[in-house]
Amino acid sequence: MQLLFHPVTLRLTHTFTIAHDSRDEQPSLIVELRDGSYRGFGEATATHYYGITLDGMIAALEAIRDQIEAYELTDPEAFWADMQPHLADKPFALCALDQAAWDLWGKKQGQPLYKLWQLDPANSPITDYTIGFDTPERMVAKMQEKPWPLYKIKLGRSTTNPDEGDLPLVRTLRAHTDALFRVDANCGWQPADAITKSRALAELGVEFIEQPLPADDWEGAKTVFQETALPIIADESCIVESDVDRCAGYFHGVNIKLTKCGGITPARRMIARARELGLSVMVGCMTESSVGISAIAQLLPLLDYADLDGAMLIANDPAMGVTFDNGHVIYADEPGTGVQWLLEEGAEIQ
Repeated sequence: MQLLFHPVTLRLTHTFTIAHDSRDEQPSLIVELRDGSYRGFGEATATHYYGITLDGMIAALEAIRDQIEAYELTDPEAFWADMQPHLADKPFALCALDQAAWDLWGKKQGQPLYKLWQLDPANSPITDYTIGFDTPERMVAKMQEKPWPLYKIKLGRSTTNPDEGDLPLVRTLRAHTDALFRVDANCGWQPADAITKSRALAELGVEFIEQPLPADDWEGAKTVFQETALPIIADESCIVESDVDRCAGYFHGVNIKLTKCGGITPARRMIARARELGLSVMVGCMTESSVGISAIAQLLPLLDYADLDGAMLIANDPAMGVTFDNGHVIYADEPGTGVQWLLEEGAEIQ
């Protein structure tokens, strides 16, 4: 088995702004595992907020290249278990490696992963489309440019303009669409504020609120959980497997990110545990290309909510995989994660 790296810079169609970040480009690492004619691909994005760099991910994987390339891949879960001790503090790198292993294994089996897991795509939720924080006029324009049945609205950013506060902004957007809304405050609110806003947002056709408080405010999360008018979904408060248990009684559901937890393998366990605890389950993305999005999409039939719009937000996707039709995810008729790499050997993404 051969380990290869494809660092890419993904160009965003629009400047993407959330409460703590604004960017026009997204550096991302594509990891390839090659075995004869079979090629498996995985992805993890560089993320300044979490201190994740391309160089750091590559260095972590280079350090165990010999173990990876000597491995006889017959079971991706066993492969993850053997690699995880070497990458315990490098979950993004582990995620890319794990996705590549699952893709390679699925291609060798000649079936998409969701079929190998005996999942029914008919049970899949639709995905939202994210509208990053901007002026109200630009956010309306983004919605009009991309008509969609379900939007995720980024809120929680400080502003001195009262007309651009969270509730006035949602009211403005609501005047231009009947689509269902979700809102993501990205840790930007305080408990009393979250409770008050939840009541107004419920009247504005919002489905749930994602991570309203700072990740470590568990006392506040308990208060909001008890008094909110809308379901509260954990994001930054739910990173690794042990966090799922901690979220029970503090959140109504969890948003699992493959890059943060270390890949498909632990994500499947997190989904199962959340179900045991009565939590709803969402899986989100980190503005990945079709490589990462197609890997995440294999989990769709297990989910209540999906946030898989990463590949739709970029202008230079280096791969083909799942596609989207008015919120519905359309699987590629290919084995593994369904990913096909579009770049020639040695070519750079434009």
